[in-house]
Amino acid sequence: MHVRQLVVTDFRSYATAQLDLGPGVTTLVGLNGQGKTNLVEAIGYAASLSSHRVATDQPLVRFGAERATIRAVVVRHGRDSTIDLELNPGRANRAHLNRSPVPRPRDVLGTLRTVLFAPEDLALVKGDPAERRRFLDDLLVARQPRWAGVRSEYDRVLKQRNALLKQGAPLLRAGGRARRPRPGDPDADEARESVLHTLHVWDTHLAAVGSQLLYARLRLTRDLTPDLTSAYDAVSESTSGASMTYRCSVHEEMAERIAAGEVPEPAELEAAIGASLAAARDTELERGITTVGPHRDDLVLRLGELPAKGYASHGESWSFALGLKLAAYQLLRRDLGDDPVLILDDVFAELDSRRRERLAELVADCEQVIVTAAVPGDVPAALLAAGATASVTLGQVSQG
Repeated sequence: MHVRQLVVTDFRSYATAQLDLGPGVTTLVGLNGQGKTNLVEAIGYAASLSSHRVATDQPLVRFGAERATIRAVVVRHGRDSTIDLELNPGRANRAHLNRSPVPRPRDVLGTLRTVLFAPEDLALVKGDPAERRRFLDDLLVARQPRWAGVRSEYDRVLKQRNALLKQGAPLLRAGGRARRPRPGDPDADEARESVLHTLHVWDTHLAAVGSQLLYARLRLTRDLTPDLTSAYDAVSESTSGASMTYRCSVHEEMAERIAAGEVPEPAELEAAIGASLAAARDTELERGITTVGPHRDDLVLRLGELPAKGYASHGESWSFALGLKLAAYQLLRRDLGDDPVLILDDVFAELDSRRRERLAELVADCEQVIVTAAVPGDVPAALLAAGATASVTLGQVSQG
């Protein structure tokens, strides 16, 4: 798989730009702020419908424009597929696949698969649990696009349940500032029963959908761990092995089994989430938020016996984050029988010379690698010699 052409309009700093690509290595060279990262961000967006830099679409639209468009022509097994995306902040985005409209933008997922490593990925090691949960979920979708629907449904159920907790708390909680209805008040009793019934319904939905997402994450963690260990060893000089375990928010017994590497069946996970929600009811009513479920879990990264967060050096953290992305690449390559597109955004400047050479060796056999760098000297000579180079200056792309 490789991207043959990228065309953007009113995307980030570009009024319009076209980038022609081929298999092998392409290096985009330009000083910081010239727009090279914007181009690889557009490729990543075409693959995942999200940016690795921002959480919303608004910053992706050029200032003064109403919308942005991305077109990516993807070649797989000798056949072209064209993804067209229209980004409309504040309104629904639109998508076309091979010039035909699709009902939902997520219907284009799977046409292009990328693994993108950028300086922002240091947050996988040093950042909040949300960064690691997103890494797992994005990889799930890249592996099997149907998980985008499960992920969206879980977010919907969680939002509805949280809203009910906030609205119903004054009727149900034992304390707090809200005035409690007088005992025996028929209207108040009916309102309480209605809230309890509705909360039970959302508990059931959350446990059902959450167990699917949790089961998929646990399997993914199990499958990814050997690749992580190998990738970290390949790019790092550390003697401490890299590993990861899944920390779950369900009750202690199940959480311990999961932390030990077990992958319980979905029905058992559903029951565990349901029981944990029931046990947390009073706490959740006091706080007005859902405290149990995949949205509260974490991926614990370790170097040897120590957690990487807080103990790994800056260089070890970089190697760990890079190892996670290389492991994702190997997993997708093995699952799909085809190479995803590997994007290395301003990565080599952060690595010492030995790590640069190791990384260059690891990616040499990838079908397509897109590299960005401020100056050619940041990129190993072997990669520069093996492929094409494009210059990016003030939002203009020059290909020689």
